[in-house]
Amino acid sequence: MINKLYILTFMVVLVLTALAQAQTFTDLYNFTYSSGAYPSAAVIEDSSGNLYGTASGGGTDYFGVVYEFSSSGTYTVLYAFTGSPDGESPNTPVIRDSQGNLYGTAGLGGTDSCGVVFKLDTAGTETVLHSFAGTPDGCNPYQGVIMDKKGNLYGTTSSGGTYREGTVFKLTAKGRETLLHRFQGEPSDGAYPSVGHLIMDEAGNLYGLTDEGGTSSDGVLYKLTPKGKETLLYSFAGGSSDGCQPFGTVAMDKTGNFYGTTEHCGSNSYGTIWKVSAKGKETILHNFAGGTSDGCYPVAGVTLDSKGNLYGNTDECGGTGCDGYGCGTVWELSAKGRLTLLHSFDGSDGVLPNGEVLRTTNGTLFGTTPEGGTGCDDGCGTVWSYVP
Repeated sequence: MINKLYILTFMVVLVLTALAQAQTFTDLYNFTYSSGAYPSAAVIEDSSGNLYGTASGGGTDYFGVVYEFSSSGTYTVLYAFTGSPDGESPNTPVIRDSQGNLYGTAGLGGTDSCGVVFKLDTAGTETVLHSFAGTPDGCNPYQGVIMDKKGNLYGTTSSGGTYREGTVFKLTAKGRETLLHRFQGEPSDGAYPSVGHLIMDEAGNLYGLTDEGGTSSDGVLYKLTPKGKETLLYSFAGGSSDGCQPFGTVAMDKTGNFYGTTEHCGSNSYGTIWKVSAKGKETILHNFAGGTSDGCYPVAGVTLDSKGNLYGNTDECGGTGCDGYGCGTVWELSAKGRLTLLHSFDGSDGVLPNGEVLRTTNGTLFGTTPEGGTGCDDGCGTVWSYVP
């Protein structure tokens, strides 16, 4: 009996050791400022495993860059912004078309200093597709763009517009802009969309979040038809029973349920992970508790896998680094509602992760931190991976 117990215990230890070894967090790149700095947006991946993203600072003229991190580990600046007229401070994710061209937004710069939508071809040539003018056009596109099957681009501005609380726009491949919606703010509309990007269903309807507006001015989840008719699917109420300030990209499953995070409020005032049904009923899936064993203040949205598990990060908490407040976390929330911290940042490997997590088909996670790392004295940010 003793021998059998010893063997069983030994086998359990081996299995746990193998699992621990399999779960690997790696800083893939530490930004150095001269080649780009402060990457706050999610990365995307092509079919060859190369990653693409933006950094809001650094570069030749210190106005930010578009970069590639190859599957072989080579970092390349694809384009360095100069401010005017090409844009500055790109802090949103890019998208990539079938020809390899990249599209994105820069929140500042352009001809009127209100930001731009840009295209970057495979030769590294940038074209400004649209330069925002403020009112009534919109200003500060702090969310990225998405593309439909015809090559039209859709995105938002975080300010400007008729009511100065942001807009939703459509941009043709030739750069012709149509304003689909002008946000009016509380109590009947959202205000100030920021971080991440919109999503689109098969019928062409758009879905997104604003971090303010709604009945309690705590943010909304909205739907916008192709013709620009808006429906508020949910208004966040804040306080201890609900979240407030929903940032980032909303996720939608096959049955029409929506998932996301709020940066603040909830039972511990540290933010929430939420689900809103197709009929508009909200369920709080997790209230962040902060401290060393949980995260706090999630700014990015969530990533949903085929089994219903959610992935994301929090800006702070999760450890004792960063003067005891914790430097942020990467987390998984199972379909059954169990939250697991996959990684807690300590500063040397990154600080304040606030872009969406990319999950590949093999389950590997990729992301960025806008600060921390070892690439410059004050920490210019990182690109990281997590292999489960």
